[in-house]
Amino acid sequence: MTAPVTMRQIAERASVSIGTVSHVVNGTAPVRPKLRERVLEVIRNLGFQPSALAQGLRTNRTRMIGMIIPDITNPFFPGLVRGAEDVAFKHSYRVILCNTDNDPAKESLYFNELRSYRAAGLLIIPAAGSDIASSLKPGTAGIPPVVCIDRRPDGWTGDSVVVANELGAYRATQHLIQSGHRHIAVITGPSLLANSVERLKGFRKALKEANLPLPAEFVQEAVFDTRSGFQAARRLLRMLPRPTAIFACNDLMALGVLHAIHELDLRCPEEISLVGFDDLEFCEYTSPALTSVYQPSYQLGATAANLLLERIKGRKGSPKRLVLDTELKLRNSVLPLEHSSWSVSRMPRTARKSPRKVAAAR
Repeated sequence: MTAPVTMRQIAERASVSIGTVSHVVNGTAPVRPKLRERVLEVIRNLGFQPSALAQGLRTNRTRMIGMIIPDITNPFFPGLVRGAEDVAFKHSYRVILCNTDNDPAKESLYFNELRSYRAAGLLIIPAAGSDIASSLKPGTAGIPPVVCIDRRPDGWTGDSVVVANELGAYRATQHLIQSGHRHIAVITGPSLLANSVERLKGFRKALKEANLPLPAEFVQEAVFDTRSGFQAARRLLRMLPRPTAIFACNDLMALGVLHAIHELDLRCPEEISLVGFDDLEFCEYTSPALTSVYQPSYQLGATAANLLLERIKGRKGSPKRLVLDTELKLRNSVLPLEHSSWSVSRMPRTARKSPRKVAAAR
């Protein structure tokens, strides 16, 4: 393996000082054009590649942005990461991506490692139960600028970019109510996540304004994935009476609901109407196409990256909480109740065969 070229070698070949080579490479001071060109020619001939790590150690900051996300397999996050990466790249920064698996301990480990690598700033989508606010107090010595995205952890008072979760959920629930549904259930996400809490709040608000009851068993908590949405839907669809509509607080859980509806020999939307949240690409291709609350994932990432770059450049000011709007995308998974074939006696196939199981599910 060939040893890396050093600045000393360049200086000797170009007959200049090491300081002159450093000024040419790092742009730290002007160098006479002819001298600069001589150094650059030697650099090209020797194939010199500056060490970003060494530069970071000298300046105590690299041009890396650390991005910590909870679940790289969740199809909502790639668009968000892409938005952040596009903005960072445009400004000559590079994004280092870390996946926490929604584990606060892993999140803390990544945070400390990114600090040791002299990351210029951090974009963080907090894990469920994150304690990151305690170690990321704005202005703390040695802490790079930080922007939280999508979720605000408990106690966080720094910059954040989120969507209007409560309003989006409120609009989705209103749509079900205006379609004539009066027995509406919700599959919510983990109670430790701020966006999950906000979406449940919007759901409850719409029902309260319409003077509709909400039985405790009609609120099912899951973990924002397909399997838990499927399991929660099975519990709901075996109840007596069962709901005529379900609001799933993300699209992966809504996909699980569709699987449960089909498995139990029911039909969507004729017997069960369904609304999701995220408006992921697959919503247009499910059967039926899924009505869902659109949240702008790419814009979330891009907005957060732009805000972070402002802080990296030294722009002061009070912490910002930017809230992006959502939009309800209407498709085919909701049917007005007067046109549906809903009936209390129309129980799922498995429930009709085993009445005792129905009672147990309640």
